[in-house]
Amino acid sequence: MLNIFRKELSSFLNSLVAYIVIGVFLVLAGLFTWVFEGNVLDYGFADMTTFFQLAPYIFIFLIPAITMRLFSEELKSGTIELLFTKPLTDWQIILGKFLASFVLVIIALLPTLLYYYSLSVLGNPKANIDTSSVIGSYIGLFYLGAVFASIGLFTSSLTDNQVVAFILGSVGCFILYDGVHQLAQLFNGVTQYSIDYLGLSFHYESISRGLVDSRTLVYFTSVIVLMLYFTKIQVSGKKS
Repeated sequence: MLNIFRKELSSFLNSLVAYIVIGVFLVLAGLFTWVFEGNVLDYGFADMTTFFQLAPYIFIFLIPAITMRLFSEELKSGTIELLFTKPLTDWQIILGKFLASFVLVIIALLPTLLYYYSLSVLGNPKANIDTSSVIGSYIGLFYLGAVFASIGLFTSSLTDNQVVAFILGSVGCFILYDGVHQLAQLFNGVTQYSIDYLGLSFHYESISRGLVDSRTLVYFTSVIVLMLYFTKIQVSGKKS
């Protein structure tokens, strides 16, 4: 698994695509957080809500752009057959690719810690920022990035066309994050809550309030495991 992880991460870091994806994320996040209408400076409070509300929607498009090649490229070039001949289990291949893409998501998020530092320094008084909420929101973003990476990995295993894998990944991420939430708004009471609970946004917003609930962590982990299991079924099917 570690060999696959190192190979994929090295491939990412030696590729212009990875830097473009990270650059686009940071530019968009920076513009909406600090420049465009409704930015934190106009808001007048030391608060990162704008960034944490926007980041998931950027992730919906950028993470599938990272993962779209992981299996699609192997399928198109035929190197997947060579990979199967190596002394690696399907899970080692899948987890190695998944962890490489997730690490790239973490790398993209790390520079945004400067936002927290800047708001902490600019606040009056200094450090006048809800640190627990920021920590919870970052935990939520890390989990959300992992879920989107697992979805993107699964859609990449479905086709040898990277563009199709990207589209399927983005649509899948959007439906699970916002589509389920919008569907829930058509109902009331317990039905609305039950449907909304199945969506990612419900749990992301919950953890963003600084409430790191074990049920939320179990939910995120379960979705990741389920997507990786679906990927395992697909990869195993390629051998037959």
